[in-house]
Amino acid sequence: MPAKGKHRRPKFSALHRGIALAGTGGAVLVLPVLGATAANAAPAGAVTEPAAAPATYVVAAGDSLATIAQEHSVSGGWESLYENNRDVLGGDPGLIHPGLKLTLGEKDAAEPRPAAERADRSERDSAAAEPAAAPAEKTYTNDLDGWIKESLDIMAQHGIPGTYEGIHRNVMRESSGNPMAINNWDSNAVAGTPSKGLLQVIAPTFAAYHVPGTSLDSYDPVANITAACNYAADRYGSIDNVNGPY
Repeated sequence: MPAKGKHRRPKFSALHRGIALAGTGGAVLVLPVLGATAANAAPAGAVTEPAAAPATYVVAAGDSLATIAQEHSVSGGWESLYENNRDVLGGDPGLIHPGLKLTLGEKDAAEPRPAAERADRSERDSAAAEPAAAPAEKTYTNDLDGWIKESLDIMAQHGIPGTYEGIHRNVMRESSGNPMAINNWDSNAVAGTPSKGLLQVIAPTFAAYHVPGTSLDSYDPVANITAACNYAADRYGSIDNVNGPY
C-alpha cells in the first residue's frame, strides 16, 4: 500500500474561477469551482447623488424682492427670499441693487449665521416686541405766552383761525394781559353781563362760543381766548381781523 501522503488544501481566490484537486485512487481530477466570484464578491456600492444646490438669481435693474419671489415661485414669498439672503441684503429688504446674487431656494438650515448678524437680528426682534413709547405730552408755561400757544393748539384741532400776533394784540388792548380783568362800567355791565378775562368776553358770548375741552370758567385764560377767537371767527372771519372793540 502506498504510504499516506500529506495533502495541502488548495486556496481559492474570491475573485477568480478556481480549481479543486480530488483524489480517486491514484488519479487526480481537476474540478472547476463555480460561482466563487458570485458568492463572495462584495456588491457594488450605490452611488449617492449630491443634493442639488439651490437655484440662484442675479438682481437686474427694476427688480424687487416681491417680483423676484413671484416670478420664481419662491416658497414663503419675498419674506422667505429675504431671510435666506440676509447676508447679502443686509438690514433693509427694500435696498437691493443690480448685480446681487440671491439664493432662491432654502439654504442649509444647519449653517450658522455669523455672530454679529445673530446679535443684530436679536436686537431688532427685541425692539419690535417692545411697544412704542407714547409721545411726551406737550406742556405750556403759565403766562400769557403759554396761554396763547395752548389756545392756538386747541383752535387748530377745532379749525378755528387765528395767529399769535392777532391774539396778543387784542389781549393787550382789552385787558393788558390780566386774566382777571373785568369791566364794570360799560353798557354790558349795566345790563348785568360785564366783560371778563383776557379778551373781555361777556357770559352769553362765552357760553355760545365755548370750545369743548376747555374750562367752563370764563376767567380761565385758555378758555377765554378760545371762546373769543371762536366768536371772532364767526363774526369777522378771524381774531386777526379785529382791531378795535368787538
